[in-house]
Amino acid sequence: MSLRLAPALALVLAAAAVCASNALAQPAANERAASDPAPVSATAQRLFDRSRNQIVQVRTLLKAQGSQASVGSGFFVSEQGHILTNYHVVSQMALAPERYRLVYRSVDGQEGALQLLAFDALHDLALVKATLDAPRGALRFRPQDEALAKGERLFSLGNPLDVGFAVLEGNYNGLVDRSFYPSIFFGGALNPGMSGGPALDGQGRVVGVNVATRRDGQQVSFLVPSAPAIALIEKGRDAAPITTAVYPQLTQQLLEHQADLARRFLAQPWRSAGNARYDIPVPQEDFMRCWGRSTPSDTKGLEYEHSQCDMESRVFVSGALSTGSLTVRHETYDGRKLGTLRFANRYSKSFENEWFGERGNKEITPPQCTERFVDRDGLPLRAVLCLTAYKHLKGLYDMSVLVATLDQNEAGVQGRLDARGMSFDNALALADHYLQGYGWKRSAKE
Repeated sequence: MSLRLAPALALVLAAAAVCASNALAQPAANERAASDPAPVSATAQRLFDRSRNQIVQVRTLLKAQGSQASVGSGFFVSEQGHILTNYHVVSQMALAPERYRLVYRSVDGQEGALQLLAFDALHDLALVKATLDAPRGALRFRPQDEALAKGERLFSLGNPLDVGFAVLEGNYNGLVDRSFYPSIFFGGALNPGMSGGPALDGQGRVVGVNVATRRDGQQVSFLVPSAPAIALIEKGRDAAPITTAVYPQLTQQLLEHQADLARRFLAQPWRSAGNARYDIPVPQEDFMRCWGRSTPSDTKGLEYEHSQCDMESRVFVSGALSTGSLTVRHETYDGRKLGTLRFANRYSKSFENEWFGERGNKEITPPQCTERFVDRDGLPLRAVLCLTAYKHLKGLYDMSVLVATLDQNEAGVQGRLDARGMSFDNALALADHYLQGYGWKRSAKE
């Protein structure tokens, strides 16, 4: 949720337009508000006053002209000038230090340069350091053995939409269900520009770091828990500044992530899709979420059922690339109302219209695909396997495998597995695991 200037301006203008519209539509309500102002939250006011010297805006500037490319937030975690923020807030400078530089701006207007010391892309965290004339103090973390209670009041600090420093109230709602890495569900309104700011408990102790919000919901935001933040601080506190592009370190972190992801996924048995004829691979929902839909019951043409399972979290690399995730989907088709020829035409086009990447992409190479016919214990399958390589993240690939059953003239199943950011060996292992998930239902074969 770092903020780029053009979207910021659009959002500010949109907000102003909404406020003006509401003011015209509801003058009575505004008059009541003016005469009976909302009570000030004493806790929020106290925490902001206590923490104002420790929160900053983190800016990415173009070196050539000094103008802002993006902004986020951060907070001091040591007397020596260490500041914690999100990796995505500093990613432009981390990937292209010859083009960008980092600076901070405090609530009282003090500005200074920042050095990147360490980052954890998997948890979207970064540790930077400022050169200070005088210590500004540091926020302290809530002890790990003091668990948060569901509904506990939290206070998020940052600089939303580049309009000024703010404190926003919300609630702790536990950890996000089915998240690959622990993520706190914050019932509050984080906005772009607040990324990297601290979330405090009622005593002013850090419990998490602002990271993201759901654009399709309200008051649904997310925090990075404090444990990985503390670990990064300890790891990077005495590190030398990073002055070259971080692709080697980023690649190593992503290789570790994909190894863990593949290991956990391959260890899980497939779930049943509930199909009467076939075994169709459907993943467990430990760290994926599955949705389905079907054609209406009175459909006169091709009937189908669709299922798609996704990891809802990805590893942010840059504004143009996120990776480290899995998607599994399938469609069952019933074309008896179409007849053999019309069904064959629709079924074939559905298979051939699949997308496997684009030429000219600056992040990945064009896909390399191979097509084969596979026998799964007597069940004939048509399978296409495609791999694309990452140009800057050596040894990582996106893999897609597309499958279609071929045993019926007027019905069938098509399925697809997409694995992003995998090693070559793990990509092939996942493809084989997926193909092994297809087969006859025992009762259908008998």
